[in-house]
Amino acid sequence: MKQATPSPIPKAVYSVTEAMEALGLSRQTIYNELNAKRLRSFKQGRRRLIPADGIPEWVANQEQAVA
Repeated sequence: MKQATPSPIPKAVYSVTEAMEALGLSRQTIYNELNAKRLRSFKQGRRRLIPADGIPEWVANQEQAVA
């Protein structure tokens, strides 16, 4: 009998490294966007975390800036 595999829990936040991979940007570019307040983030202890909904929001803002 097959056991049902649980569906993965969607991520609520991304690390800077994960955001780099998701967006295909360099670490420096991510930090530039964070410092310019164009990409939302918050600190948890020493870690800088980016809300999952902040990534598509940033992409949409980039598309609007070009249009």
